[in-house]
Amino acid sequence: MNALKLQWEKHPKLLSFAILAIGMLIILYFSARHVGFTSTQWLVLGAATLALAALCVWIISWDAGDPVDGPEPVEPTDSTAQTIGRKDEG
Repeated sequence: MNALKLQWEKHPKLLSFAILAIGMLIILYFSARHVGFTSTQWLVLGAATLALAALCVWIISWDAGDPVDGPEPVEPTDSTAQTIGRKDEG
């Protein structure tokens, strides 16, 4: 359990993707097992499911505020605030 916790702290997005992808693939299998898909169709559905899981984790990470995702926000200085607040004349 400690190893899982350590991996979660190191790679939360990767572990979120793995858990979500496994769950989505299980749901896909149980919901479509009697449809009669060919191997190629199963492969394409599996790939699409994995892509959707990756997209979901990526979108969820937008709200996480993780500093690894981009540069740190810069606090405006007084001169910046005055420049932004000033309307263009002319």
